[in-house]
Amino acid sequence: MTDDMSAIERIEIFQVNLEPLVVRTDAIQSFVRQETPIVRITCADGAQGVGYTYTIGTGGSSVVALLLDHLAPRLVGEDAFEIERLWKSLFFHTHATAVGAVTSLALAAIDTALWDLKCRRIGLPLWKAAGGAQPRVPVYTTEGGWLHHSARQLIDESVAAKANGFRGAKLKVGKPSIAEDVARLAAVREAVGNDFELMVDANQAFTVAEARRRAHAYDGLGLAWLEEPLPAEDLAGHAELASVATMPIAVGESLYHPSHFREYLERRACSIVQVDCARIGGITPWLKVAHLAEAFNVAVCPHFLMELHVSLTAAVPNGAWVEYIPQLDPITTSRMAIADGYAIAPDAPGLGIDWDFRAIERLAVAGGDVRAD
Repeated sequence: MTDDMSAIERIEIFQVNLEPLVVRTDAIQSFVRQETPIVRITCADGAQGVGYTYTIGTGGSSVVALLLDHLAPRLVGEDAFEIERLWKSLFFHTHATAVGAVTSLALAAIDTALWDLKCRRIGLPLWKAAGGAQPRVPVYTTEGGWLHHSARQLIDESVAAKANGFRGAKLKVGKPSIAEDVARLAAVREAVGNDFELMVDANQAFTVAEARRRAHAYDGLGLAWLEEPLPAEDLAGHAELASVATMPIAVGESLYHPSHFREYLERRACSIVQVDCARIGGITPWLKVAHLAEAFNVAVCPHFLMELHVSLTAAVPNGAWVEYIPQLDPITTSRMAIADGYAIAPDAPGLGIDWDFRAIERLAVAGGDVRAD
């Protein structure tokens, strides 16, 4: 406990549901709604930090309940600067529900708020406070390429992305036949040429045998990576696939603890790490995964959360790509800056996200307030 001005006095929690700007479908699901729990932490001297997390349509109420009932009350009176200690304390307090998505998502909302508060106090942007490795990172777009889109639409979207300065685009794969997948990818490759990166994402849809067949069929298309070809829990399958695939294998959005990434890296079961700040439990474990990947000479290309990941990829030397897929526009006034195909890390102190709390309070569907007596 602490009695200085960095003592936490209040934790406000809001849940806002955001509708996607476009219909998003992949090989196994549709992204119908982004549930966005938001946490605002206030200290004794009035200093504040704001963090957040997300789901793609289910579990938001569970995250909010975990925050309100079990995590936020334990923060009251604690020193907001002791981020590592607080993360570990909260993780072990909820150990009966960890390792798992809901617990990690809840921890992330708190951890990102504490980092925002810290960076604002010391007057540094997150990318510098967390490492300061590079001021800009190449950006590719995922705001297109969905599995329900026609080949013609995929071509038009990818050509437009290239014309708009993106350095790559992600396309979904997993059509019923390999031939259809290959025809769609080949048509896009022909349209954009070889100086534009194409990433493909199977969203865990394949068996090992089918993933091997598809990876072999995709050979020759110059793919930047094949993302989530298998269920994330199939570590051995990923190791087998990575040993024979000619393109990099990318995993990470469905892993929820640094130890899971360690196991993948030790087994050489992936060659791109896509650690998601919300699903790993916040900035604190995200940085550990990024540095672990660096020790294995593996690049970090995080999943989603571009408004936050632009700063985190800029913080570490192996941050290789930022994924462009806007999610926070209705509740923020800031926008990610892009120039010459690079996402530019924001220089404002904190996470670099300017929240619109009038919009948040108007749109909130759940939440609560925990404060010192």
